[in-house]
Amino acid sequence: MSGAAPVYVHGYDASEHQRLHDQAGALEALLHAGTAYPPGSAVLEAGCGVGAQTVVLARNSPQARIVAVDVSPASIAEARRRVEAAGCDNVRVLQADILDLPLAEASFDHVFVCFVLEHLSDPLCALGALRRLLRPGGTITVIEGDHGSAFFHPDHADARAAIACLVELQRRAGGDALIGRRLTRLLQQAGFAGARTAPRTVHADGGCPELAEAFTRRTFAAMVAATRDAALRAGLIAPARFDAGVAALHRTAAADGALCYTFFKTVAVR
Repeated sequence: MSGAAPVYVHGYDASEHQRLHDQAGALEALLHAGTAYPPGSAVLEAGCGVGAQTVVLARNSPQARIVAVDVSPASIAEARRRVEAAGCDNVRVLQADILDLPLAEASFDHVFVCFVLEHLSDPLCALGALRRLLRPGGTITVIEGDHGSAFFHPDHADARAAIACLVELQRRAGGDALIGRRLTRLLQQAGFAGARTAPRTVHADGGCPELAEAFTRRTFAAMVAATRDAALRAGLIAPARFDAGVAALHRTAAADGALCYTFFKTVAVR
């Protein structure tokens, strides 16, 4: 994504691929509720990554024509494998830069963007580029998290410090791990109309141990833990404190614990 300076702080190894699929499975109903596209509509998924959300989109809109793009060759290879394995014959996967897509202007009815803008130094520029690909009256759906929304029981200062390391690393890489709270304004600034943002909150506690395992342990705590080496190299935190923080996050998945996190989903019109 030339000009957007993306740096994916979570990395591209096999464990991150698995984390993304665990996340998609755990959050499918929460994030994708209300998102289905009509038969024959042309849909662009910008920044498809390893195809975790692509498969859900294709399954929920089986008669839509979906083009999924990402800049990472490794991610694209995994996305193609996942799409083929799922039998999604309504998806075409392309390696391309969001700011230089080999696609005609006004050629899509809908654009879907999930967990992408947080990694860009200029999300406004990316939104402008995507807007040009939409037909008049077409819609864009953007989903982002906001790490500042996380709270948990038992509360733990080291856990909050470990999360803060992730936020700071993403800031230094040019992104914004707190972007969820800014989505409405960003879409307005990019020229979209009628932007409406709805919070989608996940609450995992002892009443839903499967969700605590899938989201608290395998998604959120795993995401924080994966930044350990980078955080230590940057001198953001002492090793023992970081490890204590990750352990404290895992502790919140116990029967008497809880983790709450809010995603933000915005829909707007070209």
